[in-house]
Amino acid sequence: MTEEQPIRIVTLCTGNAARSVMAGFFIEAFASDLDLSVEVITAGTHAIEGQPMSQRTKTAILAVDGVGAPAVGSHRSHQLTEHDVEWAEVIIAMERDHLRYVRRVHGDLGANKTMTLPVLAAEFPEGSAPVTERVAAAAFGARELEGLDEVDDPAGGEVEVYHACAEQIAAQLRQLLPRLSAPR
Repeated sequence: MTEEQPIRIVTLCTGNAARSVMAGFFIEAFASDLDLSVEVITAGTHAIEGQPMSQRTKTAILAVDGVGAPAVGSHRSHQLTEHDVEWAEVIIAMERDHLRYVRRVHGDLGANKTMTLPVLAAEFPEGSAPVTERVAAAAFGARELEGLDEVDDPAGGEVEVYHACAEQIAAQLRQLLPRLSAPR
């Protein structure tokens, strides 16, 4: 029996301090429930390297049902790199501006594997083909950006805004992750 290769996922927001961090922790927590092997990198399009997540982000992560007490204190912000883009099989962005950034800075390689979380949750192709093949077939880089659903940035909002953002991300990942798990 061969060991399944993990699905390599990058979660992407602006500062890598809230949305992408939430998504990264949730993917790891929910994937274990699905017996889905994943590796996750969280990154930002305009991150200041090495910054911790905010207390509101940490509180919101820990408030979501089905998420244990992850080592949330260990997170440090990270700017998306060419290596991250090459490494990833799918890049989960939070808003259209992140897609624009990836298309501008990382070209077709990044554009063809990057889409917003709400769109991925609703439309990621199911099937038995490997994730890389389904991502390629989806032709994300050819999608028109206007009108694509997004996850709003909670930055500057009260704790309730962070909690609502975390719940939205968690719900959409609960839709998406089973679709990533193709029979081998």
